[in-house]
Amino acid sequence: MLSLKETELINILPKDGPTVEEVKKYLEKYNDEFIVIKCGGSVLVDPKLFEIFIKDVVVLNKLGFNPIIVHGGGKRINSKLAAVSIKSNFINGLRVTDKDTINIVEDVLIEFNKEIVEALSDLSCKAKRITTKENNIITVTQENKDLGFVGTPTKINKDFLNETVKLNEVPVVAPLGLDKDNQTFNINADTAAGSIAIELKARRLMIISDVQGVLDNEKKLIPEINSQKAKELIDQKVISGGMIPKINNCLNVASNGVKGVVIIDGRKNHSILFELLSDKGSGTLIRE
Repeated sequence: MLSLKETELINILPKDGPTVEEVKKYLEKYNDEFIVIKCGGSVLVDPKLFEIFIKDVVVLNKLGFNPIIVHGGGKRINSKLAAVSIKSNFINGLRVTDKDTINIVEDVLIEFNKEIVEALSDLSCKAKRITTKENNIITVTQENKDLGFVGTPTKINKDFLNETVKLNEVPVVAPLGLDKDNQTFNINADTAAGSIAIELKARRLMIISDVQGVLDNEKKLIPEINSQKAKELIDQKVISGGMIPKINNCLNVASNGVKGVVIIDGRKNHSILFELLSDKGSGTLIRE
């Protein structure tokens, strides 16, 4: 871990982010550990939020952390498919992906991957493109026949990720994988990020989306839950709909060697930094 002086921290940290005093307390906590960041929702379509997200990842890199980005791209994929008159169908939140659709999904995600890497590079932060066309790290099997080309990760090449991080490069991973025949499959981005976090025994998996976190009956944020509390909230229908598979994925990750999974609101300013480096946190932390 870098030994950062206070003057260096002042230069690295955004003025509207956590204070230097707070950050100093948390620097040692994440010493040389992986932080897997799954990015989706408005952060990927709103230029201002995207810029803040990129700057926050650069801050983590300068502080000596090991961030790994796994990005979604659902809204862009929807737009592209609509433009070529392909209707999107979903089963349990997963996109049914036929031969025509997978080619478009792959093209959109690879283009997006390139944009994220270039945005980091523009701020002098080295980054590595990880897609099915370059440096693929995810081996998959077909999830089920009804979904078509939707894959479940079976193997993650963690050696490649370790080597990338040793070079102080930020891995930027598209949620795509290849099967044994080199066929491309689309992967749910939460699932891809979870598989990578488990393989690396990451300190944190951060899921950035358009929700504050887990809310109680009065729509107030619940700062922390475990598997027992999550089950109660699902039984009480406080957690419902699309949040159920999201929470179940988080619990699976938390019970497989990842110290904590957090759902945070990417629409809030510097939510990543406030979650990792401040006393108040920024979303709902999910532990085993």
